[in-house]
Amino acid sequence: MTGYSVLVPFLPRRPEQLLPYAGLVQWTRAERLWQGQALYVEPHQGFAHAAGAGFRVPVGLGVTLMPLRHPYEAAVQARSVALATGQPVVAGFGPGGRSMQRSLLGQPYRSPLTAAREYLTIVRGLLANEVVDVKGEFVSFQGALPAFPAPPVELGLGVLRPAMARLAGEIADVAITWLTPASYLADIVLPALREGAARAGRPVPRLTAIVPVALEREGLGPDRIALASNMAHLKGPHYIDMLRRAGVGVGGEDVEADAKALVAGGAFLSGDTGQVLDQLLAYEKAGVDEVVLNVTGVFNAAGAQEAMSDLKKILSALPSV
Repeated sequence: MTGYSVLVPFLPRRPEQLLPYAGLVQWTRAERLWQGQALYVEPHQGFAHAAGAGFRVPVGLGVTLMPLRHPYEAAVQARSVALATGQPVVAGFGPGGRSMQRSLLGQPYRSPLTAAREYLTIVRGLLANEVVDVKGEFVSFQGALPAFPAPPVELGLGVLRPAMARLAGEIADVAITWLTPASYLADIVLPALREGAARAGRPVPRLTAIVPVALEREGLGPDRIALASNMAHLKGPHYIDMLRRAGVGVGGEDVEADAKALVAGGAFLSGDTGQVLDQLLAYEKAGVDEVVLNVTGVFNAAGAQEAMSDLKKILSALPSV
């Protein structure tokens, strides 16, 4: 059965700003608190703060960017969050955009797929208390973490297109998607995940979809909220390519027209509560294991109270498990 979780819909500037969202996980049917890469309060530290404040909930990193830290540091940070929260952690990673790779590494990855394979192989070995010996093209490591009991840390990989989905099938525990319509997940991503898993002789990873959503509100159309949520993504070549593969009519030149296309193409969910639930059901039927409700657009366009209100209304309206 598909689970539902929540994404912190902004970049926290103080760690206590996470607490209301951690409370949703503690007090509602939401299963996990997710946060993407942040450059103010870093997500590992924010989750540890929430745990110290009494909100010891399962968390997910969706996703942190590989160029920012060596895989040894990534393993230490992920296990540290598991120890601080006492709960399972999904540690999701992604290569980031080419401009960030160039800024941090001097040049972009020649092959993001190879870089991700090397990176997750090292992190997995370290978290399994193995002695790791990887001499990679992009990352290398020899050694081990000091063994210590901790809640499980599952490895996630950010997935947009088939090649990365096949890789996730081979090496990840969870495939994490962003802005992907349900039909695209069913027709493109899941078959690629299954192909990669079969090639590696392992179970198919879980599929977690981070889904932008907004309830209807007077004077604020869904296209405006979609743009407030995804303006940066609508300028990213990898997102534009994925959306075009999904049949969403984005052009990459007029972001306002592209925001309308997100709504029309099912990449951004909107409507009254019943309509949103129907659209979420499409993700369940597509085979998604976890839907992460992303109200970033509501937060940016209408404010924090409206964003929290949408999350509460959607979570309370979901069928009982």
